[in-house]
Parts: sequence; structure tokens; C-alpha cells
Amino acid sequence: MSREFSVVIERDEEGYYVASVPALPGCHTQARSLDELMERVREAILLCLEVEAEAAGGLEFVGVQRVSVLA
Repeated sequence: MSREFSVVIERDEEGYYVASVPALPGCHTQARSLDELMERVREAILLCLEVEAEAAGGLEFVGVQRVSVLA
């Protein structure tokens, strides 16, 4: 059975790509390249599903919005 997950990808101050999966709390990984990141995020998703398979169905990812505040 194939399942799809939305993945949020960011780049940190050291140049690493960081991926998180909103539908699976605590499911995240990092890598130096996007190709390596995609391999690692697939592995992380499979591991998260092994631990808590029912947690994946709770939320539907809608999008990411940038918000500006005066600080």
C-alpha cells in the first residue's frame, strides 16, 4: 500500500536541509543535499509509521504561511 505525506523542507544556518512531516509529530531528519534528504525522510516516515501507525491519519496538511511580526 502506498501512502503520501507532505514534507516541509527548510535550510538551517549551516546549510543543512531539514525536513519535517506535519502529519507525523516528531518525524524529521536532515541532510547536506536534497537527494540525500529525500532518501532519509522516506526512512524516517517508515520508522515513524512502525511506532505509531494510527497517528498518520489525524491531520491533513494545508500549507505553509510566512508571518511577519515586529520584535
